[in-house]
Amino acid sequence: QSEKMAAAGRTWFRLSPQFLRSFRRSDGKLFHTGRRRHQAKIIDGVAMAKEIRLEVKREVEEWVAKGHRPPHLSVVLVGDNPASASYVKAKTKAAKAAGITSETILKPSTISEEELLELVDKLNKDDGVDGLLVQLPVPDHMTERTVCNAVAPEKDVDGFNVVNVGRFCLDEPAFLPATPYGVMEMIRRTGIETFGKNAVVCGRSKNVGMPLAMLLHTDKEHHEICADATTTICHRYTPGDQLEVFTKTADIIIVAVGIPNLITADMVKEGVVVIDVGINRVMDPATGKMRLVGDVDFEGVSQKASYITPVPGGVGPMTVAMLMKNTMQAAKGQYSWD
Repeated sequence: QSEKMAAAGRTWFRLSPQFLRSFRRSDGKLFHTGRRRHQAKIIDGVAMAKEIRLEVKREVEEWVAKGHRPPHLSVVLVGDNPASASYVKAKTKAAKAAGITSETILKPSTISEEELLELVDKLNKDDGVDGLLVQLPVPDHMTERTVCNAVAPEKDVDGFNVVNVGRFCLDEPAFLPATPYGVMEMIRRTGIETFGKNAVVCGRSKNVGMPLAMLLHTDKEHHEICADATTTICHRYTPGDQLEVFTKTADIIIVAVGIPNLITADMVKEGVVVIDVGINRVMDPATGKMRLVGDVDFEGVSQKASYITPVPGGVGPMTVAMLMKNTMQAAKGQYSWD
């Protein structure tokens, strides 16, 4: 009996996970039999955006070579919001690099809504302007929807006019909002499978979350970037425990809510694709300085995801690149509203 017990003990000693996980190889390294953790592939938005801008540049050169003037983008900036000014600067810089001419029209935050609408109408009627956008947000005394709808649909390179929104929701040709457009292009160029997959969009803003949900679920027959995915939208009133239920079953998670570390590693499954649209400024305890982070716990989630976008360097550059693509399309009169 004692010999049988000893034999069983030796078998446990040889085979038990507890033993194997603590056994050191002859080279001194720890022999570990647990599930091997992997690092997600980083979707490099900077490199991809550069590629798209070069494509637009070549398209502009071909357009000009045929005798057309370069495309022109007009940007209206109201007030002195530093973040808005930074975004506008990035857009005009990208336009210049792509061969697109641009102008930034600065107006004080005290301008009335009526005066702003008059300016937009003037630019709408200017044949020398192909693309037109009013940088958001606008001052509190203005109605954002009124301002967005004032931009002529054929010049609405932000894709915010209700006509463009309605058309792409109905699978009609239209300008797509630049950020959702950029996200979907990232997914397409990375080769991520979306057909029949479970996609969860966290955030329901009319400029990002809602358009993303529409593009994710829409039939690919209507546009190459549409995804044919089974899509769920979560928002501020989705109970926390239910949010986790949705994210744990998701093959693709896109987060755009503005809450640091909203999505953590314990909320996702192995192999998930994570696109982080969030931009948040937080204090870095190591340096005592502010730094940019997204809505996803990058360090933790990247240990389980198959693909993930960084912040910064992910979706942001793609937004600007797709705006250039929209401006080129506007110059060509690619969409008709007649």
